[in-house]
Amino acid sequence: MIEVKNISKSFDGKNILHDINATFYTGKTNLIIGQSGSGKTVLMKSIVGLIRPESGEILYDGRDFLKMTTSQMKSLRKEIGMLFQGSALFDSETVLGNVMFPLRMFSQMGKGEMMDRARFCLERVNLQGAENKYPSEISGGMQKRVAIARAIALNPKYLFCDEPNSGLDPKTSILIDELLHDITHEYNITTIINTHDMNSVLGIGENIVFINKGRRAWVGDKERIFTTSNEALNEFVFATRLFQEVKDYIITSEHNKKQGGTM
Repeated sequence: MIEVKNISKSFDGKNILHDINATFYTGKTNLIIGQSGSGKTVLMKSIVGLIRPESGEILYDGRDFLKMTTSQMKSLRKEIGMLFQGSALFDSETVLGNVMFPLRMFSQMGKGEMMDRARFCLERVNLQGAENKYPSEISGGMQKRVAIARAIALNPKYLFCDEPNSGLDPKTSILIDELLHDITHEYNITTIINTHDMNSVLGIGENIVFINKGRRAWVGDKERIFTTSNEALNEFVFATRLFQEVKDYIITSEHNKKQGGTM
């Protein structure tokens, strides 16, 4: 479990986060949602240590991240997996080499152990047989699954995902969502997902934190999001859902054209 208590952050005198409180639960898919510029990305970067807030506490199972020594922070980072928006794979490395990268950096495993672990993670994301391919030789959805395999290679307790469905067609997005949900439950991970994707919210939103103008404006799950009286959230859901439908239509149309199909 990760707890955020009274987190505030400003840039150049402008307040971006205002006294944020939130809890992200172990074994659940925790989603951070909000409009562009709402502060949700700053919140995630603060939690993972890329940005240091001016005040507050960030507790990893009771351990205050902001009071840790450099050595303690380094140790904690071994417990964290990261899934970046653009997958961030190394073009010069094979699929297997990409998954092995964090093992080479942070583990004491021998080469054989690292290869076995990397292959296990690739099998978990249904990519067995692709280990000798390069990122340029596989689809965007497969690249995302390689990135997930790499993120779980060190068997993390905490998994951070930044817009995991960015650039993917609707069908592949659902597969990625289901994979993240299943891995979270299977390995009892505290997973935090920063997303604009309303399909993700409605599909795997077990604990949703809505950030509006730098403040925590609402907390709930996918079952409650359409029954809330929060005006800002209702406006966000409606506008985002409409945009998502148009975006999905365009992406699906382009995909069908490439496949020689028709709408």
